[in-house]
Order: sequence, then structure tokens, then C-alpha cells
Amino acid sequence: MDESKIPILVGCGQITQREEDPNIALSPMDLTSQACFEAAKDTEVGNKILEEIDTVLVIRSFSDTSWRFTCPFGKYHNPPMSLANRINAKNAHQYIYTHAGGNMPQWSVNKLCDLISKGEVKTALIAGGESLYTQKKAQRLGLQLDWNESPGGELTEWGINRKGWSDIEYKHGMKGAIYAYPLIENAIRGKEKRTILEHNKEMGRILAKFSNIAKNNPLADRQKGYTAEEISDVNALNPYIGFPYTKLMNANAFIDQAASIILTNVKHAKKIGIPREKWVYLHGCADAYDHWHLSDRINYYSSPAMNISCKEALEMANCNIEDINFFDIYSCFPSAIKIACDEMGIDINTNKGLTVTGGLPYFGGPGNNYVTHSISEIMNKVRNAPGTKGLITANGNYITKQSIGIYCSEEPMKNFFVKDPNLYQKHIDKLNGPKVTSNPNGNATIETYTVINDRKGPSFSILFGRMDDGSRFIANTPKSKSLLIDMMSNDYLDVKGTVLSNNKLNTFIPN
Repeated sequence: MDESKIPILVGCGQITQREEDPNIALSPMDLTSQACFEAAKDTEVGNKILEEIDTVLVIRSFSDTSWRFTCPFGKYHNPPMSLANRINAKNAHQYIYTHAGGNMPQWSVNKLCDLISKGEVKTALIAGGESLYTQKKAQRLGLQLDWNESPGGELTEWGINRKGWSDIEYKHGMKGAIYAYPLIENAIRGKEKRTILEHNKEMGRILAKFSNIAKNNPLADRQKGYTAEEISDVNALNPYIGFPYTKLMNANAFIDQAASIILTNVKHAKKIGIPREKWVYLHGCADAYDHWHLSDRINYYSSPAMNISCKEALEMANCNIEDINFFDIYSCFPSAIKIACDEMGIDINTNKGLTVTGGLPYFGGPGNNYVTHSISEIMNKVRNAPGTKGLITANGNYITKQSIGIYCSEEPMKNFFVKDPNLYQKHIDKLNGPKVTSNPNGNATIETYTVINDRKGPSFSILFGRMDDGSRFIANTPKSKSLLIDMMSNDYLDVKGTVLSNNKLNTFIPN
């Protein structure tokens, strides 16, 4: 094989900042640059590898992603160039900023490895970071920070620039992950035929294993090591956010974390003296996506995209799921873990463990960049145990965009070649859900639902329902506090009632 076209990962670095004074704490870009220096150090050739970089890719910040995290302290107008300037990547000529999605770190590794194998990229850097803890604290204290930067230059954007919700979904309040995933979770509960209490305990049991890993990870944000009961019990310190999720079941976004990885080819790694024991190969990968809007899904407890992308990645890696030694399953919410395990044929009770970091609720959920941390941890795992394999799942939107990577320190037996995702994406696209009606009126049944809580308690509900003819609709219930409380205490799945539409704002009234 032509060594100049064999892609490898050669460096990884991570930073978790715990500075309490926002005036001293590193800005998001400064924190990210420190992770890059750690990745350079990890290669054992030091900062000279940064001068070799031709492609700088920055994972999109949450402040550029969601209204919930908008930064009041300015904006990085060309993040990859700002980062290149900080790390002296003076030979960089390609500057990339991704679109939103937790899938984008793995998607970017897949893409860059493909470009390296084609000789179009020689040395690349992927990095991202958030200082949302510092941002939030500075806002609370009324401080003014200067995080505005305009270095000029041009950048390229990678990924898909598209909202994760439809207009009618947004109109009914489903405008982010904390509104969408609870709908998915309750559908899973219905499929598993559990009571609300039984399912809460099951979620707590699964997540306690993640929390236990975070307990022993010095980079993790929450290191308490919560028990299953502490995670699942609903109380003043652990209230429902989006029913059935308690506070400790949610991804923890308000943290200061950054991570970076460096990629090159075998020939160049040899030339600049990166030791062989630092090399990690991408043996298998795949990318796919389910129907973009939840309204269009065949159901709310499966992911054809996850199923197919896993099979494609395993086929490329010439292995089976039983051959995987380490996993990091994307864990923004329990439903993401459950669906991934079901679709990939993983025993959710496996002794191998489902995370190497501690997961997004406990290690930390630094925006779109969490999986850069996952990859860094998996790199170290397979380096320390030659011949073992590690599998990453990366998830964007609402069980929508799926990306998978399989890593190993041993060289693959064949040239790196990625199948065109369009070849299998077309099969997913054909899996259409029921007809969606925007103006439902008449008898109906709840398919799945959630109750969104604020600091005062239950605020409003969102539900998907079915008309008698099988068509699907989205709706809210009346904002009766007693009704909302009852919906969190008693099972409203399959409850019958009447839906009324007024200017495409739908209201479901239980019988």
C-alpha cells in the first residue's frame, strides 16, 4: 500500500477548565488552543507538528448553534483561522468550520481520512471547545468579557445547514433536544411495556454505569458517582426537566472543555518521527441520517440510520460487533443509548461498558464537540491494548444524523476506502412514516408525549398522536397544571381524546 495514502490519527489532547473567576478563565478559543498543544505533545514530536498542518477544522460552537447558548461577549468570525493563528499553524491553507451536530467530529474524521487516502490532505487538525460555564457565570455576575475576534480570511463550512424541526413542530414548542428526546423516551417506554416508575428506575440503572466511569475520569465534570436511585428519583434537587428525564439524565452543557486530534498519513508520520505506538487507524466508518423531522419517522423507538451505518462500518472493518473491545455510545439522553444498543445488536448490560469517558451527563457535553473527547479516549484505549478495537457512535439532532468510527492500533489489511453513503441512504429514505396532518380535528389517540418543566414546575406538554385513519399530528394539551401533573404521574400513552385545530395550532383534550 502507498504509505502516503494510509490515514492515521497520531495525536489527541483534552482540557477541562475549572477556573471559578471568569476574568482569569480561558476563552473558548484559548481553551481550544491548549487542547491542540496537548495533542501536539501527545505525538511526541511537539509543536513542530502544528507547523505541518495544512487543514484546520473547528467544530461549531454552541453559541453559533442554539438560541439557548448565544454568547453576549462577541463572536469568532473565522474560528479555524483564529485557532491557526494561536497555534502557529503557519502552513495551513484550508480552514473549515462545521455546521451543527454531535455527529460532526466523527463525520469529519471520516471525511478527512478519505481525503488523506486520496492525497488531497496531508496533515489535519480537528478541534473544538466550549467555555459555557465561564460564560454563564460571567453573565450572572454582570461581567463583560471580550470574546470578539475578526481575523479575516475565508472559511469553508462542512455538514448540513438545516434545522432539526419542521415549522409546525416548532409552533408546538419542539425547538431543541430537551423537547424532542423525551418524546422518544416515552415511546421506548411504551414499546418496552413499562410503567413510569419502572422505566425511571431502568434509566437510572443504565446511567449509573456511565456516572461510575466519570467518577474515575479526572477530566469529567461530574465525578460524584451517582447511584441509580439518585439519578432516577424525582425531588427538588433532581426535578423533571422534560418528563421523563430528571436533571441528572440530561447532557451537561454548561462546562468548560476542549479537545483536539491530529491526523496525517503513514509516510509523513515516519518522516517527522512520530513513534509507531502513537498511530491509530480508522478501520471502519459510515454516515447516515434518519428522516429529518420527528413527524416523519416510522416510529419513535428505532433508528434505521444507526442500524445501517453500524453494519456498513463493521463490514468495512471486517469484524463483528462482538469483536469490539471498547465503546463510547453517544449518551445525550438515555434514549440515544437504548436505540444505539438495539440497532447495533449490543447487550445494554454488557460487561464491556458503553462509555470510556463517562458520557455527556457526567463527563460533560461540550456542545457539538463531545465526540472529539470520545475519539481521544478511544485512541488511548486501543494504543494501550494493541490489537483491540474501539467503536464510537456520534449522533446529531434527535436520533437523526448518525456517524460511526471503528479504531485500532493495528494496520488494516486493505486500502482505506469509504463507500458512498448515498448507496445505503436511499434505502433509509424509503422508510416513510404515516401521513402527517397539520389541521387535525376529531377523535385521536396519544402516540407519545412529554411534559416540559421549568423552575415553577410543569409548564406545557407536547405530544404526537394518531387520528382514527392512522394519520399523525403534533399537538399540545390545555395548560392545566393538574392535567400536566397527572400526565407525569399516570401513563397517558394510548390515551384517547379529541384534537382540535385552530390556525395550525393543535390542542388535544383527553377523554
